[in-house]
Amino acid sequence: MRILIANRGEIARRVIRTARQCGHETVAVYADPDRAAPHVREASQSVHLGPAALDASYLSIDRLLDAAKRAAATAVHPGYGFLSENAAFARAVVEAGLTWVGPHPEAIARMGSKIEARRLAESAGVPVIPGFAGSQDPGDLERAAQRIGFPVLVKAAAGGGGKGIRIVREASELEAAVAAAAREAKRSFGDASLIVERYVEHARHVEVQVVGDRHGNIVDLGTRECSVQRRYQKLLEEAPAPNLPDATRSALRSAARELARSIRYDSAGTVEFVVDDDSGEFFFLEMNTRLQVEHPVTEAITGLDLVALQLRCAEGRALPLGQDDIHFDGHAFEARINAEDAAASFVPKTGTVTQLRIPEGVRFESGVECGSVVTPHYDSMLAKLIVSGPDRETARRRLAAALDELLIGGLVTNTGFHRWLVDQPPVVAGRVTTRMLEHSAFEPPAERIDEAAALAATAWSTARRAARSAGPWNALGSFRTTTHAPERLVFLRDRDGAIREVAPTAGVV
Repeated sequence: MRILIANRGEIARRVIRTARQCGHETVAVYADPDRAAPHVREASQSVHLGPAALDASYLSIDRLLDAAKRAAATAVHPGYGFLSENAAFARAVVEAGLTWVGPHPEAIARMGSKIEARRLAESAGVPVIPGFAGSQDPGDLERAAQRIGFPVLVKAAAGGGGKGIRIVREASELEAAVAAAAREAKRSFGDASLIVERYVEHARHVEVQVVGDRHGNIVDLGTRECSVQRRYQKLLEEAPAPNLPDATRSALRSAARELARSIRYDSAGTVEFVVDDDSGEFFFLEMNTRLQVEHPVTEAITGLDLVALQLRCAEGRALPLGQDDIHFDGHAFEARINAEDAAASFVPKTGTVTQLRIPEGVRFESGVECGSVVTPHYDSMLAKLIVSGPDRETARRRLAAALDELLIGGLVTNTGFHRWLVDQPPVVAGRVTTRMLEHSAFEPPAERIDEAAALAATAWSTARRAARSAGPWNALGSFRTTTHAPERLVFLRDRDGAIREVAPTAGVV
């Protein structure tokens, strides 16, 4: 196949790597800001889409299909995000005579609506959270909320990514929450439809990776824990999900396979669940009909290449293994490294990568390299840092060490935040819920810390004063950012707790 990758950044590079190993040619597409991006250079060939605007480039079905025609591509891989779960795009690809590297369009369409997905899950015998999706009449929604009992969750029926969601704790808050969620849903997804359902106070986000082929074979590749979230966006993922009773783990995996089988699923996908940490009950949340950002942790513990399985299924070949052939070895973590300032409400940042130091012995999936310019046009995720070990604690410690060593110079990143995060008691214990960060003691330091300031940080007394006020960041073995403000100061705390002076020529903290 000659595969056009309708995406950018690290996922485009990821698909290119496996496709090349499988003997396929690849076609990269790019908008103006990505002209010099690594994925453009690494593909067999590349095609320019247009300007930076998404609707004129990566979200333009017409331009993508035209690019496929110009490159004589025979297949399209959507990656994740963008048009990866757009049934109209999948249909257009198939109608153009190209191979769609993903599930059949009907599966995408049916799982694209939370209302329809909920109905399908119920039909397949998969537990669903008590809720209401039968009407959009405000009165019906209010009566449903009263019947379910507060608190309830009001959420968009279409889309994802945490948009169009409101927690409602009292009846007096419902009307405003419904209006706000509907507006956000309409703006984000073009569909204002809402669902009202029971809100699980101590919820875990656990998902199951599934893969199916066109011959009716369905397997699951185990569980992942994705509960460490900020505003419904995943930050830290691991596999397998820790501290699940064997019966719960088995039931989750069985439910995921049954749902996939009920829609004749024929690619890689993920079934997501809410697990009530108080009762142990679990409920269907949604199905992502694409590759997940966090798929490498599953690859790490199974030894399988999910992109290679996607390509195989897209070619119409049967899966090369059955459920009994899948074995799990060890534990893996993934940290999403974003260009954002954790000390300023995680605002996205831009800049040029001036230095890149990657720890040894880790998997580093990145969309940038030295010299890459990070613009405001696209998602702030720069890379994924994946580590594994024979057991969870070993893997967690390896992640902490890798975060200490990772350096992306020239940009503010959330690396230091992740380093703080992996040492927090709920993460250490593997007892995380989706609201962990709302209740954490994390406080950004009063003074901004950065690499450039480290060059001037020669005053021991200043460093000592900063150390006393730095809050949980003190727990870090080392911490760096790259905001390049010469008036800002930085200190280095050794693992034994001592603070030492940073030499002006050190360059890296």
